[in-house]
Amino acid sequence: MPSILQCIDCGKQYPIDRVIYDCESCGGLLDVRHDFHESAAELTQEFFDNRLGALEVPYNSGVWRFKELIYPGIDDERIVSRAEGNTNLYHLPRLASYIGVDTLYLKHEGENPTGSFKDRGMTTGVTQARILGMDRVACASTGNTSASMASYAARASIQGIVFLQNQQIALGKLAQGIAYGATCLQINADFDRNMALVREVAERLRIYILNSVNPFRLEGQKSIMFEALQQLRWQVPDWIVVPGGNLGNSSAFGKGLMEMLDLGLIDRMPRLAIIQAEGANPLYRHFASGFKDFQAVEARTIATAIKIGNPVNLQKAIRTLEWTSGVVEQVSDQQIMDAKAIVDGVGIGCEPASACSVAGAKKLVEKGVISPGDTVVGILTGHVLKDPEATMGYHANNLASIDPAFQNATLQAEDDLRQIVELLKDRTVTGLPHI
Repeated sequence: MPSILQCIDCGKQYPIDRVIYDCESCGGLLDVRHDFHESAAELTQEFFDNRLGALEVPYNSGVWRFKELIYPGIDDERIVSRAEGNTNLYHLPRLASYIGVDTLYLKHEGENPTGSFKDRGMTTGVTQARILGMDRVACASTGNTSASMASYAARASIQGIVFLQNQQIALGKLAQGIAYGATCLQINADFDRNMALVREVAERLRIYILNSVNPFRLEGQKSIMFEALQQLRWQVPDWIVVPGGNLGNSSAFGKGLMEMLDLGLIDRMPRLAIIQAEGANPLYRHFASGFKDFQAVEARTIATAIKIGNPVNLQKAIRTLEWTSGVVEQVSDQQIMDAKAIVDGVGIGCEPASACSVAGAKKLVEKGVISPGDTVVGILTGHVLKDPEATMGYHANNLASIDPAFQNATLQAEDDLRQIVELLKDRTVTGLPHI
């Protein structure tokens, strides 16, 4: 077979038609490993560029355009897709000035069908569920995973089951899971406990898990790097900056970048910066300690999408940091929400967790880690409407412990033309720093 599952620690291999998430010998995480040897000469920049703008399914997808790197040999008819990917890479000079670099791009994964990067992993994860003949899939979720899984499961006529914590779930995310027909369980437990519960329940009831512990999820998510590099005409930036929660994206990015390097699609590796919230920073602490004595944390942050204290992809993320000479930084909720206001203010918007990329890049420039002349690509992971409560709370100045530096307060007026004119005559662009 062209692909196998392989433990990243001991190297033990398993066939890809098995329902398995970690190594039976050592408990290590599994990779999907592809044999590109015979087809390597064909997998060129031009080969993938020729598929740009494709109308036929599945090559109209920003994931399946790279099918030979994602799931070689799969029949097109078995793929579950919503033409995900194809997200914009924005060149943003004003935001670059705010961060302190000459060149900044933001890749907006919130432009995926359900509003987050999760769709890239869910197209591959649900496709694999279909191949395995599973009739139920499940996930623990802080919101985005459940929305995406529910949508793709419905497309495949598979029952989706979501384990949610019973507080701090953004309504924009919960509503999607319900609307797409998933069975939603709100449990009196945080994400990390729900992750343990979903694994136990899935084993007893033969349900396929679609959290990022599933290696097929990461195969889809690595296409973010394939597409971003293609949009940059295969010119490698100096830095990729990404929020870090369960560490699926950073793990997938490292794998995808290494595969591109091995195939000659790129000529060097960029450096990766993983940004965590201060209240949900287990990788940052582990990195700062020289990767000694990892300790989970009780996660607390307004950025609910990365509110995870015990990330399942820890070892894969560490591997990515080693491959890319990467770094880990943390940012406060104040920094996250101010950066979000800046991103929103240039007209593209994002959910709070996404803004870690901008806040983290700014902090790394201030610390001298990122140089002003470096080219930086930041990843925005979710749509601005994923968490409208946080946005409205920031601009109404009613979020605890956050003082909005870029507040766009709603004006109040009577039915009085003179008053309205007076309010508006000196109104200028809000949401942006004076740069």
